[in-house]
Amino acid sequence: MFYKNARIFCSDFRFHTGAFEVTDGRFGTVLPDTVPADAVDLGGATVIPGLVEVHSHGNSDCDFSDGDYAGLRKMAAFYATCGITSFAPASMTLPYETLAKAFANAARFQKEAPAGHSVLRGIHMEGPYFSYKKRGAQNPAYLKDPDFPGFRKLWEDCGGLVKIVDVAPELPGAVEFTREASKLATVSVAHTDSDYDHARAVFDAGATHLTHTFNAMPGIHHRNPGVIPAASENKRVRAELICDGIHVHPAAVRLIFDLFGPERMVLISDSGRCAGLPEGSHVIQGGMDCWVKGGVARLADDTIASSATNLWVCLQNVLRWGIPEETAIRAASYNPACAIGADKEVGSIAPGKVADFVVCSGDYTQKRVFLAGEELHIG
Repeated sequence: MFYKNARIFCSDFRFHTGAFEVTDGRFGTVLPDTVPADAVDLGGATVIPGLVEVHSHGNSDCDFSDGDYAGLRKMAAFYATCGITSFAPASMTLPYETLAKAFANAARFQKEAPAGHSVLRGIHMEGPYFSYKKRGAQNPAYLKDPDFPGFRKLWEDCGGLVKIVDVAPELPGAVEFTREASKLATVSVAHTDSDYDHARAVFDAGATHLTHTFNAMPGIHHRNPGVIPAASENKRVRAELICDGIHVHPAAVRLIFDLFGPERMVLISDSGRCAGLPEGSHVIQGGMDCWVKGGVARLADDTIASSATNLWVCLQNVLRWGIPEETAIRAASYNPACAIGADKEVGSIAPGKVADFVVCSGDYTQKRVFLAGEELHIG
């Protein structure tokens, strides 16, 4: 099937007006010279790749770490309605046996791949190798120093589905862990009180990702620069950013986009099970009580536990804050796909890739979602 009269975000990260083909669930020709007479006319609508979420714990009162198949399926259905066609759910700081159960559940879901749902393309293992001081809403009872044999067993038992694993650089053995773990997955710096030197050592050892930049880490200081400048100097490192308008101020969002550039930014929601729930709702996240207050989940001491948003809303936000359209879309699709090694399959509109795309209005307030070329009927 051909679609014509569209404003298409193509694999050169620019918009082009023209047509594209979908055949057997994948993109065929993009911007063909001739278009069949029976091509579907999109009326000048904007067409972008399906979004790729690499840091979300849950939604709809479900959490990935629960290890519940019905809950994971409910999460994936919600993601799809938001234009998120691929995802790598994030775990929490929990005992290895709890993580193993959640990871096995993810492997089952990926294998069964139910139609009409966002596709699970990996796992983001957020914890337990974190700083106590910067633990945030991670359960302190289960924090551990970096443990490569333990991580490797979890990775092997789920068939290598863990695509991102987090570590605090100042912990004992962090460099050695990074050197070995980076052979299996993307290593990300997170929940850390590290100084510049420790952070740089871990990036030099192979870490290529920065988890929710600004949150659960030191800010930038001119005498003690910390993690963020160390990450920015290493051109292999991508930076996640929660763009709900609460975790990070819009001015800081613009700063980080300028610092890292369009090739290295990754939009995330970092949503928890509270996403999609009303204000005041009580939920359990990471074994701890949280309440939805002011658009985020908070612990009893008012510590932010997670966002209550989704990646589509984050995309709308950064566009409203002045991030260039092409840069914002890349940060919500191709760059996160690269972070989990899925860029050969998804993340851009290119011949041979899975035909996950969103047809939307120019202001991104209306959308139609297509999964492997099939339109998702919402509502």
